[in-house]
Amino acid sequence: MAHVVVFHHACGLTTGIRSFADRLRADGHDVCTPDLYDGATFTALDAGVAHAREIGFGVLLERGRRAVAAEFPEDLPGELVTVGFSLGALPAQMLAQTRPGVAGAVLCHACVPASEFGDAWPPGVPLQVHAMEGDELFVNDGDLDAARDIVASTDDADLFLYPGTTHLFADESLPDHDESAAAVLVQRVRDFVAERSR
Repeated sequence: MAHVVVFHHACGLTTGIRSFADRLRADGHDVCTPDLYDGATFTALDAGVAHAREIGFGVLLERGRRAVAAEFPEDLPGELVTVGFSLGALPAQMLAQTRPGVAGAVLCHACVPASEFGDAWPPGVPLQVHAMEGDELFVNDGDLDAARDIVASTDDADLFLYPGTTHLFADESLPDHDESAAAVLVQRVRDFVAERSR
């Protein structure tokens, strides 16, 4: 069993994110899904991003850190895997780079340079990054370059690019959902988490 934290994207803790977490729970893992928005959800990405800006990205990162500290203390036995979707990739990446004992990280639809949270990606922390190859937010905002840089500098890291152009393709409750790409992403993440729990 692994301990897993799943951070939602800018549209909030949607039913699609809850469903993703439930799949990991069905595999026997202990999964936490912090609600960084206190119940607010959005169907349009622009509205969700505006809400995140109102709260402040620093505040959201701190909410994520506190939620994980409360649910999974640092002396908790077992492996901790951080998973983040788009906006949620920020706290997932921050914890992977700064919290001792993280066994792996999965960043979906977003990735920032390792220098945002430290000198480099920490050795011994496996990583997966998932995005669509034509996702303008991922490609044009520098996330693709950041992901390639981290993957190139890390022994156990993979960048998975899927055919298509949508951003939140893994969330089955949103219009961007791509069933075939999402199915592959989910299986890759399930396998990744299972490997961390051995």
